[in-house]
Amino acid sequence: MRLEHRDDGRRFDPMKRFAVPLLLSLALGACASMDTAYGPAYGPRGAGYSEFRIEPDRFRVNYQGGPGAPAEEVANYALLRAAELTLSQGRDWFQVTDRASSGRLGGGGPRFSVGAGSGSYGRTSVGVGLGTSFSLGGGPAVAHSIEIVMGQGAKPADPNAYDARAVRAALSPRA
Repeated sequence: MRLEHRDDGRRFDPMKRFAVPLLLSLALGACASMDTAYGPAYGPRGAGYSEFRIEPDRFRVNYQGGPGAPAEEVANYALLRAAELTLSQGRDWFQVTDRASSGRLGGGGPRFSVGAGSGSYGRTSVGVGLGTSFSLGGGPAVAHSIEIVMGQGAKPADPNAYDARAVRAALSPRA
């Protein structure tokens, strides 16, 4: 590589022109793929939680993850917010009555799937798939929404019912 001389006598290295933007791009890409911090959402599209009271003991809890946040983390943060909200209302447990997710629900990496079905004229078909995906920019944001009903006393024996104190202890972010 040949270094060029400037009029002021200093040398100019053309590679420096490309190195700085490349380093900035890598740094921004690393930030975009970081996990979402737990906290309230600031603005309608901001990462974090929000809730809406439907009835006195019924709420819709939403958690919007940042770009690159794992879907499991976003779902856990929605449960954590539901637990905190339940305890703040003087209740002991909550039951999830509805769930919805949007965005990237699976992570990147290899996937394998097998499927079977019946076609026309009574024929049966079988399919096998293998694929992979990755994301350099952190991927789209993931949102998770749950509707909960709160209660006091003994938690129901329903698998969708959660002890609010146990959820808070298990899912609270560690410093």
